[in-house]
Amino acid sequence: MYDDLKEVLFTREQILAAVERLAQEITSDYANHPPHIVGVLRGAAVFTAELLLHIPLPVTLDFIAIASYASAPPRGVVRITKDLDESIEGRHVLVTEGIVDTGLTLSYILRNLEVRRPASLKVCTLLDKRARRLIEVPLAYRGYEIPDEFVVGYGLDWRQKYRNLPFIATLKPEVLMEAA
Repeated sequence: MYDDLKEVLFTREQILAAVERLAQEITSDYANHPPHIVGVLRGAAVFTAELLLHIPLPVTLDFIAIASYASAPPRGVVRITKDLDESIEGRHVLVTEGIVDTGLTLSYILRNLEVRRPASLKVCTLLDKRARRLIEVPLAYRGYEIPDEFVVGYGLDWRQKYRNLPFIATLKPEVLMEAA
């Protein structure tokens, strides 16, 4: 698995530093109204779990899962594969994402959640890949901005592999090409 990696972009220590910084900001902003955190599966699972451990507020947690239709194009056509288990009406919702790139999926999620009338709706992402943005999405909290490279680790995958890496890395081009 490690032979497939090109470069480590963020070490475990750098990730934890970002998580702690984000948790401090969230704790300060939500001190009077603890958030209902909605993690976007599967890529945000590790980040969401780590973030929860650093927020000393009585937060609540739920998950949503989105998948692209197999018959793409058109790009950005998605469907919910796992919906929320609880109502978010009147709650302060914080959506957690592992990475935001084009913004299409996150835009869909935000539109879907907004009609459920939360008291507030914000986004926290570990990684922001602005170079690929096709639609602007509001990011209240951002760990790192990254270049336009495919990244894996810390919950992020390539064909369901590499999620368990404790750091974030890029893959060698030949690894991405061989399975394409």
